[in-house]
Amino acid sequence: MTKEKMRVGLFVTCLVDLMRPRIGFAALRLLEAAGCEVVVPSTQTCCGQPAFNSGDTRVARALALKLIAEFEGLEYVVVPSGSCGGMIRVHYPQLFADEPAVAARAGALAARTFELTDFLVSVLGVAKVPGDFEGTVTYHDSCSGLRELGVKAQPRALLAHMPGVELKEMAASEECCGFGGMFSVKFGDISTRIVDRKCDNILATGADAVVLGDLGCMLNIEGRLRRRGDERTRVLHVAEVLAGED
Repeated sequence: MTKEKMRVGLFVTCLVDLMRPRIGFAALRLLEAAGCEVVVPSTQTCCGQPAFNSGDTRVARALALKLIAEFEGLEYVVVPSGSCGGMIRVHYPQLFADEPAVAARAGALAARTFELTDFLVSVLGVAKVPGDFEGTVTYHDSCSGLRELGVKAQPRALLAHMPGVELKEMAASEECCGFGGMFSVKFGDISTRIVDRKCDNILATGADAVVLGDLGCMLNIEGRLRRRGDERTRVLHVAEVLAGED
């Protein structure tokens, strides 16, 4: 008897959809290569994190309810973003603390939601990836993935399965890049100082590319590198490297 494939919902995230769709395709390729049946609800939009972080609880709750309804029939939800994954895992249950029935649905979905590399390593036990990247990379640990979801060793474990990849750790890899969503807009000068320090640490490694798991941080780091005149250092999502979509 043929074993049924695990049905996994891919939450692409609105930022990936709008700014770098190939990250979503890379995540899809990785999940399918690992033997999953991947469902991508066509009505998905935003997880509500920008509204939540800006204090607009009404909009955040409306978007959360929409996402819960779209994904709650699936075995797992996988997200190529630590910040959006953290929104679902950590903050959805808090959003509905005053509505026990909805809080139960949010909690059930939260328990089945994983950041992409965490899912590949912790749930699927992936030991082989389709990518064939060759070169040196350094890794930036994005704040939400690290602090809310415990994503640290997982992406490094997957990169270690790629014989052409040499990981050169940067100093202070766990420090913020200065993005922080609206923080970079409201406090631009502070954000710039923080990302300059991150760029200095990246360049000190001499790596060909900086790899990370959140597109918001990627846009912030790449934007600053380019404004500083660095056209050499590539800024890649870990899914792109692992899937060969780089």
